[in-house]
Amino acid sequence: MKINWGLIGLGKISNIFAEAFQDANNSNLLAIASKNDQRLDLFKKKYSIQDDFCFKDYENLIKCDKVDVAYISLPNSFHKEWIDKCLFYKKKFLVEKPAFNNFKDAKEVESKILKDEIFFSEGFMYKFNPQFKKIIELVKNDEIGKLIAIKSTFGVNLITKKKFFFFEKKRKINPDNRLFNKKLGGGCILDLGCYPISFSTSLISLQHNVDLKKFVIIDSKKEEGETGVDIDARLEYIFDNQINVEIISSFKKNIGKKSEIIGSKGTIIIDDTWIDGKIMSLVKDNNKTEYKFKNRINPYTLEIENVSQSILNKSKSCLFPGTTFNETLINTKILNDWLYEKK
Repeated sequence: MKINWGLIGLGKISNIFAEAFQDANNSNLLAIASKNDQRLDLFKKKYSIQDDFCFKDYENLIKCDKVDVAYISLPNSFHKEWIDKCLFYKKKFLVEKPAFNNFKDAKEVESKILKDEIFFSEGFMYKFNPQFKKIIELVKNDEIGKLIAIKSTFGVNLITKKKFFFFEKKRKINPDNRLFNKKLGGGCILDLGCYPISFSTSLISLQHNVDLKKFVIIDSKKEEGETGVDIDARLEYIFDNQINVEIISSFKKNIGKKSEIIGSKGTIIIDDTWIDGKIMSLVKDNNKTEYKFKNRINPYTLEIENVSQSILNKSKSCLFPGTTFNETLINTKILNDWLYEKK
């Protein structure tokens, strides 16, 4: 048996997501929805979608009985509206990260999900990489001992470009671009900062003696760009007075995607936290062990299969390592406090 999927919104990420169905064993791309006729036609032809399952109205896709689960990949500011629609029609759904722009929206949704037991998951594809699986294994097997600190960065320079030699020229920023549009949920905190926060929460959730709801922000900083969104930000917080987390996200600096997981017996160092294929190291007792992941598997395929298998198992949330609603609540609260500088 295969689970039938419907895609709401046909932007760049949906195209990558749609391609992943080619290798998914338990899933089928059945339906698509877009208000853009050209995108709808392109997707229809590229992925051989039947006319009856090409919708110009998102709501009609959600109401379609043949669609088992909807994938919401609209700009951040539209997530809440279409999450509410899925909940109204009791449609299972996966929503792209970050699921919510603020904690108030997340809490409103919580009561509906708990009451009606609607399947929910937030899309963090990095969790399905073999690299993340190895990290989880090392942490769970006590290879680095008790977690002490996590440091993680995600930054790409979208503000300037090299002109001549060492001189840089400022790029022309399109205020309508979702990344730089405040009304669409733009900014480096929501777009990039959500990754290190999710990464840290996932790892710390493996520590049974740590209460994830007890976190305190020690320091937070952000710089806003010309369109009013944050373009460079730092955050330091501590979970349950035990594990320190330091995060940097940026649209201004190419600071990379590195992370360090520091334990009482060793440290895991990751060159690229979100896409495996580079080198991950375990430093322990003055010895260094390197792990390389050469046979790359499309993480979106693994994510799709995970969600589909969860539904086939009649689970109300994603199988591990998928994101649970409880994790989403915690991550959203941290994002919210960082974004609005609540200490």
